[in-house]
Amino acid sequence: MTDYIADLAAHTLTTAIATFRSQKKLGDRAIAQLDDAAIGWSPNPESNSIGIIVKHLSGNMISRWTDFLTSDGEKPNRNRDDEFEGGYESLSLMNEAWERGWAALFGALEAMHPDDLLSTVYIRGEAHTALEAIYRQISHYGCHVGQIVYASKAYKSAGWGTLSIAKGKSQQFNEDMQRK
Repeated sequence: MTDYIADLAAHTLTTAIATFRSQKKLGDRAIAQLDDAAIGWSPNPESNSIGIIVKHLSGNMISRWTDFLTSDGEKPNRNRDDEFEGGYESLSLMNEAWERGWAALFGALEAMHPDDLLSTVYIRGEAHTALEAIYRQISHYGCHVGQIVYASKAYKSAGWGTLSIAKGKSQQFNEDMQRK
């Protein structure tokens, strides 16, 4: 049973990393369709722009994943409120922040061992297992990547390049998959 549990823990960690990589790839593909003007655009005045969402994600990732197993995930130098103000002057600056956040995440996760998954970590003083904290962030980042995709698609409108199966192409896609 011990080998089974070790294998399951290793698989869980590998799957979490793959899920984050998939989320990043989706965001990368949406962001790649943007120009400088897009980063400050939002679908309405109450919505966050793509730049604000990236600023928040980057700030969260750097805070949560720096010293993930040894310090509270809400670092004292993080200014969360500032993440929802301003933005970036250019797409290249936004992309640098996007990459910094993901680098912190992947650096932390790839340094973990399967037996770390049950370690206690803290977020704002609240205890979680490392596994719970990982799943908390998968959910959080998935929501924000979805916002980035939605806002990018709304901004690009007819110029949007689909990130998945194009409308009206599901049957063809399924048939192609069956032939593989």
